[in-house]
Order: sequence, then C-alpha cells, then structure tokens
Amino acid sequence: MTPTELFVEAVGWAGAVLVLGAYVLVSIGRLSGESPTFQWMNAVGAAFFVLNTWWHDAIPSMVLNIIWSGIGFYALWRMRKR
Repeated sequence: MTPTELFVEAVGWAGAVLVLGAYVLVSIGRLSGESPTFQWMNAVGAAFFVLNTWWHDAIPSMVLNIIWSGIGFYALWRMRKR
C-alpha cells in the first residue's frame, strides 16, 4: 500500500468513527442533536468520507456525504449566527 493509499484509508476510517460516534452519543443521550460537537463530528466525518469515496470512485456515496457535510456545516453556521 502506498503512503497515499494509506492516508486515504486512514481518513476514511476516521470519518467512519466520527459519524458513528456522533450517532451513538446522540442515541445514548450524551450529546444533543443540536450541539456543536455533534454537528462538527458529522460535518468533518462526512467530509473525510468524501475524500475516501472519491478515491474509490463511489460517486453516489460521495454525493451523499457532500450533502451530509454541507448540512452539518450549515447547522454550525446557523449556531454561530445565534
């Protein structure tokens, strides 16, 4: 595995941990869906998935994660405006 491939895989796994972690923390009541931490975990995790899915030519997943990340960053922008 080349250093680039290793980096892309590491970013993908980090994205998976962030998105899954955010879901688990909200599901068990440790985070609110409206908390900045939840939104950051989702937005960054999805952005990491974008890189990984682009690399693997998984275009439908890439588009989904672009939208997912956008929603998270939009929520963070709205929180900051308040």
